[in-house]
Amino acid sequence: RAVLRKASALEYKIQRRALRKEDFINYIQYEINLLELIKKRRARIGYLFKKDEIEYSILHRVHSLFNRATGKWKDDVQLWLSHVAFCKQWNAKHQLSKVFSTMLAIHSNKPALWIMAAKWEMETRLSSESARHLFLRALRFHPECPKLYQEYFRMELMHAEKQRKEKKVFEQAKMDLGELNYSEEILNGEMARLVYREASQKIQGVEFQLAVLSIAKLFDFTQDLQKEILESLQSSYADDPLTWDYMARRELELGPLQPTEQTTKQKKVAEMAQREERCCAVFDEAVGAVPTEGMWKCYITFCLERYNRKTNSEELKQKRLERTLSVFSKAHESNLLPEALYKQWLQLLLDFNLSDKAVEVAEAATKHFSLSVEMWQLRLQVLIQLKRDDVTQCFEEAIKHVKSKGTLPLWILWVQWSEGTNSKEDTEALYQRSLRATTPPESVTMKEMYLDWTYRNGGYKKVKRLFSSLCENRPFSLDFFRKMIQIEKEQESCKMLHLREYYERALREFGSTNTDLWLDYIKEELSHPQGKAENCGSIHWRAMKMLQGELVEDFISKYTLLQTGHL
Repeated sequence: RAVLRKASALEYKIQRRALRKEDFINYIQYEINLLELIKKRRARIGYLFKKDEIEYSILHRVHSLFNRATGKWKDDVQLWLSHVAFCKQWNAKHQLSKVFSTMLAIHSNKPALWIMAAKWEMETRLSSESARHLFLRALRFHPECPKLYQEYFRMELMHAEKQRKEKKVFEQAKMDLGELNYSEEILNGEMARLVYREASQKIQGVEFQLAVLSIAKLFDFTQDLQKEILESLQSSYADDPLTWDYMARRELELGPLQPTEQTTKQKKVAEMAQREERCCAVFDEAVGAVPTEGMWKCYITFCLERYNRKTNSEELKQKRLERTLSVFSKAHESNLLPEALYKQWLQLLLDFNLSDKAVEVAEAATKHFSLSVEMWQLRLQVLIQLKRDDVTQCFEEAIKHVKSKGTLPLWILWVQWSEGTNSKEDTEALYQRSLRATTPPESVTMKEMYLDWTYRNGGYKKVKRLFSSLCENRPFSLDFFRKMIQIEKEQESCKMLHLREYYERALREFGSTNTDLWLDYIKEELSHPQGKAENCGSIHWRAMKMLQGELVEDFISKYTLLQTGHL
């Protein structure tokens, strides 16, 4: 009776004139939950009869609900995918085939859906023909989609592998293969080769070639195909750093030049060192042939990867470190070291206490990237960490080189360093200077930091004078006012008069966009010993006038919760 009552209520909702998607989703979810419940109960009591009358009728109803929903809201891909997932879960192959067909007719502009359908045909229905047909249809809509070609290429190789396995089983069973026609061309992956050649004409770029090559390497019968892709890669993309990167890393996968029977730990280390040397030889050739930032980045990334690999051999670790530092130096000397890699180089130098070299590198980096805030920040952090005497001089130099916009990180670093190193007078003068030097939006952060530092070092009276002074120049942040309110609350003789002043100043700036500020003001009037509860009405009236749009409703609901004691 409960099931009937719930199902009837859900059915009425989807029979309305104005249909809602949520009603269909709730009905479908209820029916799916009911199916799961029946499944569990059958397993518990061991009752396996009347499936046609029970499960199949519910399944049919769910499919019809999905069909109605996807017919009404055709653009909702998630709804289609939910139907696909349901069909897979309940093994409704015939129904799923129809769903894919309808979905692809509507959403033919989404390659991922074509791939999903073809994959299902290939892996679940074991139909290579249907999968191939879907891929060919997809390529008519997306003739230059790399992912489609990659998956089509993979599918043809999977088909070839499946046929090879079938043939091998039949031959082992000594069965007559007269009727079965296993074409040698298909068995050797010729279909995949045709797909690759077609794709290469339409899709340019080394990334696609490498993706196809990585797929081909998963199959043990594609040596000729791999060779062809590799030759194409070397001839068409010889100047691309990724080609050289692949060729160099390939040396790691190749076996030792002189195979040995004994494999002791020492020999393994020697062999790994030999492989890495071969990789570096290719990279050295590469940076000579293609002297670009991208090529050096590939080389350095490889060296850092090898250095970060765990090894018990101290000798190998030392070799990797020396090689990495050497490559960094060579790239730097060529003026082709990317900005982002200077940070890793400096970190490596500092980790091994090469402080003089780190200072030298940081200085060279700021000369090369004199307008980069990150580079100056990096150099200053190195000098601060090493406790050098020329930190102030470097800060002055940085501020002179970098434009005023974007210098906030430098000023923050400077005042933080000054707080722990210089006198209070010098730090205060620096804060005052930072407010003048930074752009108005950036000065907001400096005001907050200045207020906090003054309270910690100068006390309440001084911070109050500073607050009044800073309030003369906009802009402000909400945290700036909240910080002052918090400071006032921390005093033994916390005066409501001062709190009102701070709240009023904050509301002038943020009263039209922040509901919590109004509510905090009302709470303060109610909870403070010197507060006046009768002021709450006027604060509420002002809030209703100042707040904009949906914020009024938000304020009303929160104020109601406050009155009932739930906030």
